[in-house]
Amino acid sequence: MTATAAPEAATAGTLPPGSSPWQLARRELRRRPAVRISLCVVTLFVLMAATAPWLGALGGWSPEEFDKSAVDPYLGGLPLGSFGGISPEHWLGVEPVTGRDLFARVVTGAQVSLLIAFAATAIVVVTGTAAGIAAGYFGGRTDAVLSRLMDLTMSFPSLIFMIAMLSVAKDVNRIVLMTAVIGVFGWPGVARVVRGQTLSLKHREYVDAARVAGSGSWRILTREILPGVSGPVIAYTTLLIPGMISTEAALSYLGVGVRPPTPSWGQMIAESVAYYETDPMYFVIPSAFLFLAVLAFTLLGDALRDILDPRGSRS
Repeated sequence: MTATAAPEAATAGTLPPGSSPWQLARRELRRRPAVRISLCVVTLFVLMAATAPWLGALGGWSPEEFDKSAVDPYLGGLPLGSFGGISPEHWLGVEPVTGRDLFARVVTGAQVSLLIAFAATAIVVVTGTAAGIAAGYFGGRTDAVLSRLMDLTMSFPSLIFMIAMLSVAKDVNRIVLMTAVIGVFGWPGVARVVRGQTLSLKHREYVDAARVAGSGSWRILTREILPGVSGPVIAYTTLLIPGMISTEAALSYLGVGVRPPTPSWGQMIAESVAYYETDPMYFVIPSAFLFLAVLAFTLLGDALRDILDPRGSRS
């Protein structure tokens, strides 16, 4: 036994026989403190996004409600009090000039950012998985057409094209449009990963046995191939979400994403740039929420990739 194989064998020896990949994943996740913390942070953000209207009401302010008594009209509308106007009435302070409550706007911004990120990721994963499995399993002309479509999509300067499309479209639902536009350019990465996994699975013994037993292509794809690629897909999905959150924030920061008065973390950061010297908390608070969300999802995705797709993480 080689030196590198010994630790793996020792680890495998501590695992009960017959453990499923998900049991192994849960066991490994429990062993990593950083991942447990990241999972808790992710859960908090998801709960915050899901309960944003109730959390805003709990704070006593709606995200669009002005509070002129919280700002000083003689100092250019800067918040009254220390640290950007943090007080029992405004838990995270207020916006300069308008006096809108930052807590209500941050939690509503979390709802907008995570909704777009999750919906766009779902489009990317479903489209990419379907295209990758079809290209890898059927091969031939199907593989050639889908592979060229992947190359064509990936050759576009996606950020510039997103900015152009979002700038041209005016009277449309911005959340739906951003979700669709981000999803259109994201699927080829998943498709390439799934195609490679499918190529390595389609000639396995259990797939050949199912084919000999008379199973059709649909049954083989859904019962044999799809479970085999689910681990890498789930790991890749978790790593996609922070990228989607960052993309939404970047587009909103550039002014082509979510439009006021609907709050977004990127939009709030863009507006706070003018006040970073006089009211730094206005810049720090949405930036901190964006940073924590991206970091937590990234750490969780890295851990899932190491566990569910160890060969991919070493390549």
